Parts: sequence; C-alpha cells; structure tokens
Amino acid sequence: MVKTSTKYVCQQCGAQTPSWFGRCPSCNAWNSLVETRIETSSEKVSGQKVELFRLSQVKTGFGERVTTGSFEFDRVLGGGIVAGSVILLSGDPGIGKSTLLLQVASKIQKQTIYISGEESLEQIKIRSRRLSLKLEKTDFLAETNVENILATLNGQNPGLVICDSIQTMWTQTLAGTPGSIGQVRQSAQLLLSWAKKASVPLFLVGHVNKEGAIAGPMVLSHLVDTILFLEGERFSSLRLLRSLKNRFGPTDEVGVFEMGEKGMEEVSNPSKLFLASRTAKVPGSTVLVTMEGTRPVLVELQALVSPTQLPIPRRVGQGVDYNRLQMISAVLGKKIGLPLANFDLYVNVVGGLKVNEPAADLGIALAIISSFKNLALPAKMACFGELGLLGELRPVREAVKRTKEARRLGFTQVASPESFSSINLAAKKLLI
Repeated sequence: MVKTSTKYVCQQCGAQTPSWFGRCPSCNAWNSLVETRIETSSEKVSGQKVELFRLSQVKTGFGERVTTGSFEFDRVLGGGIVAGSVILLSGDPGIGKSTLLLQVASKIQKQTIYISGEESLEQIKIRSRRLSLKLEKTDFLAETNVENILATLNGQNPGLVICDSIQTMWTQTLAGTPGSIGQVRQSAQLLLSWAKKASVPLFLVGHVNKEGAIAGPMVLSHLVDTILFLEGERFSSLRLLRSLKNRFGPTDEVGVFEMGEKGMEEVSNPSKLFLASRTAKVPGSTVLVTMEGTRPVLVELQALVSPTQLPIPRRVGQGVDYNRLQMISAVLGKKIGLPLANFDLYVNVVGGLKVNEPAADLGIALAIISSFKNLALPAKMACFGELGLLGELRPVREAVKRTKEARRLGFTQVASPESFSSINLAAKKLLI
C-alpha cells in the first residue's frame, strides 16, 4: 500500500521538515523550504541476487578519452572526456556555458545529441549561424520530460550527450515542479544511470543561485564524476574554466578563454593577456609568477596605500586571500616598520584571476611597500615566494618552472626565496 505524506524540502541543502519555516534549520537559507509530496510504500520489498566481480574481470575504457577539439577544455578535464563519465558544467547566467558546449559539439568527431530544455531550436540555430559552427553530426532535441528523453536515447548510439539544463528536467515519478530539489535529483539520477549503462559521456548544465553556488550542490555534487565551473567578470571578455571535482583527472588545472565574436576563443598564453596593458615603472605594481595547475602564469598585481580617517583602516583584496593580506600587513608593520595602521590598503590582481597560493606573498608585500614609499620596482622583474611571520622568505613548489617562464617572457630579474632570505633584504635591494 502506498502512503502519501507532505514534507517541506530545502531547495539548497535537501533537508526535510514536517512543517514550514522561514529559515532552513539545516543550512540557514531563507525562504528555501518548498512543500513536496512524498510517497512511501508499506509493502515488503525483496531483492534479487546479483553477480559478484573481481577487478581482474572488469574491463575499463578509462584510457580511451574523447578529445573535445579544445586544448584548454581538455586540459581541465585531464586529457579529454572519459566514456560514461557525467560532467556538471555550471556558471553565472550568460557566462557562456551553452556557447562553449555548442562549440564542443561542433568539434567532436562523433555523433552528439544536444537536449535543450531552455532555448528553442530556432534560438540555437540563430546562435550557431552567428558563431559559424558546423553541426552536421549533432542532433537536437527540445524536450524536458526525462522519460521521453530516455526513450529517444535508447534507440541511438551517440558519442556525447549534452543536457541544457538539468534544472528544467522533470520526471513523471515525482509530483514536484521542474527545478525542485526532488526533480533535479531524480532527473539527474535517471540520466546518470543511462549514461553509465550505455558508456556514453554526459554533460549536465547547472544553474548558479544568488549566493554564487551551484543550485542544489548537496544533490548533484556526489552524483556526477566531474564538476566544472565557468567564471569571469561581468564587464570582461576573459573566462576561466575550473575543475572543482574530477574523478578522472586533476582539480587544479585552469582553462583560459576569451569571449569574442566567434564564441569562446582559447588563450594559449594567458600571461601575455594579463600583462597586455601593464604600465611599467609605476609605484605599487609588480609582476607575480603563479601556478595554475601545472602551468606557470604571470599576472600583474597592484597595491594602493592611502591615508585613512577611519578608526579601523580598510583591508580590501580582489583576487587574493583576505586573511593572508591581513597577515602580510601585520608582518610589514612589525619587521619593516611600515605604519599601516593609519592607512587603507587595497590589493588587486589585474584581469580577474584569483590567486590563493602562498607564493603570492612576496608579490603582495613588495607591491604594498612600493606604493607606501612611492618607489617603483624594476620594470623587468617578476617575483614569487611565501612570507613567514618572522619576515623570512620560504621556498615554494615549481620554483625552476616559474623562473624559466618569467625569463622566457623577457623578465631579466626574478625575486624569489632563492635570491633573498627575508622581505627586509628584498625591499632594500629592489626599492632604491
């Protein structure tokens, strides 16, 4: 016998409560509880005996990756798309998720099925014409019912399936509306089960909520194999593709794209893009060598030290870790004697790149000292290194690769823990 009950389900974390609350008791999100009908059966269900396997009996196609035709995209995925993998691509509205996947569909050498739940086929055709994409091997399906989609896919043998987006899908087995936590979870589970059985890679496009997190993260994050996040500044053409989870590759690689007239264009040398408009010999500016996965990237880091009338001075960091910025300012005040308690401090990584590694400490510190003393650093100097609480400079990973990349791009001097033992010594030698 099937019993029907009503519960309130949080659309952010999936927690269930018997009554409505204005604020979720689990994740503290406001107005996120939605009334959902839940069916339970009191009949005893018996399982069936299934076959056991040993790993030596299991055949795997892990080494057989499908290239997307985009070197930057393949870099983030770990070399290409693994057969049967489920990939969640998320990002802000209008950031370029659908454009990027349409370009992947045009470059891949196998049949692709593109399931559109948001845009009509006419809209997709207009976009493909604008981007001059050749989609002869791509079949399109404008459908949101999962049962109809699976019935259509069962008669096909595609090399790739793209679902745009998972929040528009719904299944007849649940009574909730499309986009609800139950519908998203069940729809993703049905599509994932088909992809695993058919050994077909599947892309799911996910929305971002107002807090900037993937909608329903507690539901989809443990289901999919890979989570990709496409980010970028609203008024900038730069786009960064990051991997937040990857069962078949690294999670520290970053793909760099630029949104142009022909869609998402790859940036093979990000350093030149970040340093394109740099003005040398200006106080407060320095060049930092950071690592994005296995690739060294040079970016411009700027600092501004300004007198303040506030009892508590501001510490603002764009693209850098706020806590490390506070620590660096404290070290500079103690070891070098900079009276930063009477100054507002602003630090920015030009281009929108986020640098959270400790190797950025030396660049931040030198930029702050340069701005405070109004002295410019050498124009052909790049830097990297971790700053300790005692003012010492500590070595960081991939020092040889960072130095080699800096010299390849024309920087004749590299400030690092190998060349300076302390921040005091580096400031005296570089700011004369």
